[in-house]
Amino acid sequence: MGFIADALARVKPSATIAVTNKARELKAAGRDVIGLGAGEPDFDTPENIKAAAIQAIRDGKTKYTAVDGIPELKEAIVGKFARENGLTYATNQVTVGTGGKQVLYNALVATLNGGDEVIIPTPYWVSYPDMVLMAGGAPVIVEADQTTFKVTPEALEAAITPKTKWIIFNSPSNPSGAAYTRAELAAIAEVLMRHPHVWVMTDDMYEHLVYDDFEFTTLAQVEPGLMDRTLTVNGVSKAYAMTGWRIGYAGGPAELIKAMAKVQSQSTSNPCSVAQWAAVEALNGPQDFIPRNNEVFKGRRDLVVSMLNQAAGLTCPTPEGAFYVFPSCAGAIGKTAPSGKVIETDEDFVTELLETEGVAVVQGSAFGLGPNFRISYATSTEALENACTRIQRFCGNLR
Repeated sequence: MGFIADALARVKPSATIAVTNKARELKAAGRDVIGLGAGEPDFDTPENIKAAAIQAIRDGKTKYTAVDGIPELKEAIVGKFARENGLTYATNQVTVGTGGKQVLYNALVATLNGGDEVIIPTPYWVSYPDMVLMAGGAPVIVEADQTTFKVTPEALEAAITPKTKWIIFNSPSNPSGAAYTRAELAAIAEVLMRHPHVWVMTDDMYEHLVYDDFEFTTLAQVEPGLMDRTLTVNGVSKAYAMTGWRIGYAGGPAELIKAMAKVQSQSTSNPCSVAQWAAVEALNGPQDFIPRNNEVFKGRRDLVVSMLNQAAGLTCPTPEGAFYVFPSCAGAIGKTAPSGKVIETDEDFVTELLETEGVAVVQGSAFGLGPNFRISYATSTEALENACTRIQRFCGNLR
């Protein structure tokens, strides 16, 4: 169809959303499907946050706000960065968008010119490369270590060219759950310090979801010399169970933040006013439910890793954070499914798994690394146990 923009031909729809929709359709048709595709906590938004939103509605806080966030939320974000990350920002160095996705997109649209390169380590969140393409840039995919799912300083260095504008860095990672230690970040920072033209976009959305005494740090915190070319992106979606509220934010150099506000002023304008007031309460209010939720997530992680490693042909490393595991299904490639289909790719594996056993997962190739698949364990322990039993049965029936 000649009417649609050429740029969209290069862009794929989100694979994670596609899997979730397919699972929904099968459920609606009466199939018994367990959906492990969506990266969304099954916990409800805490009551104090809901109450703050209701109060905001009652107080008539339902008008347009400043394009990139109310002053009260910007102050709360400045406080959060200082308190939790040791990062000092002024309010004109902070932006609020409709979810972390918009913040990342605004930054790319505001900075990329044709031919500018953006380094993205694999496995990556599905949207990064497509956002870069839509903003007119060129994604440069760098393979991470296949067992740790972390990019080495050497691999990063080798990917940098005079055209490199950004590196997008996500820890803990979606889809692998891998998180970089302070020492690993220091080694990455050392490379970046040698290349002053490269900016850093660090996606810290899963910051609070870490396990086993892992200590989260972010790049500008580890190397203050990167502060003036780092955009530190975060949001309330995951830790506060506020995915549908759509509030993301970032701290960065004032000039970049101003450019991002310009993009937002001509696209969506301000994020939902009521959701902003809820986010103020999320950041300033009690944080005690986060470790409680993490205990539950950790138990689920351990269950899923253990059960997947007992499935024929699967190997599943134990991730440091987030609520995903990213097992390899290399041992299943070349085998024949009960349907008679030969499994040649991770996409074949997840398709057959859904058709045969009614378990919806996302193929690793959607995240730039296969043959793997991603499971989100942000669902009930009962559903996870049932799903893993089905996966074991499916793998056991491959010939």
